[in-house]
Amino acid sequence: MVKKNSKNKAGSNTIAQNRQARHEYFIEDDVEVGLELQGWEVKALRAGKVNISESYVFFRDGEAFMSGATITPLNVASTHVVADPTRVRKLLLKRRELDTLIGKVNREGYTVIALSMYWKQSWAKLKIGLAKGKKLHDKRDASKDRDWQRDKARIMKASAR
Repeated sequence: MVKKNSKNKAGSNTIAQNRQARHEYFIEDDVEVGLELQGWEVKALRAGKVNISESYVFFRDGEAFMSGATITPLNVASTHVVADPTRVRKLLLKRRELDTLIGKVNREGYTVIALSMYWKQSWAKLKIGLAKGKKLHDKRDASKDRDWQRDKARIMKASAR
């Protein structure tokens, strides 16, 4: 029997990413959380039918919930249940993590957004980020720095030849 090597997996563990989040926000901290999912949602995640680009996290009654994420149901997997693709999903956090996030959102004006969704062994995990919004000049500075890093890499590659 051949032992599986976790470093040499054929596919990626990433299900979905919010690429626009790093452009729109300064990400101060990120936390890995679990999701409370239904069976049809897990099957749709395995098929990659997820969009978290417009999702955000809110707090109610001392619990965290994610809204705005779309999980498109598979028509063969959800025949006996009424599937709501944009339902509010509960996030599973430890009490201390939850208290720190709630405190920073309420006192310091942070926003909590979803950054990426991925598989960790057989569990679907969500990486959420504690974020502050960027102004237009911050976005311009970031794109200018990114362009300079790309040009610098090209110059260094050309000089090494």
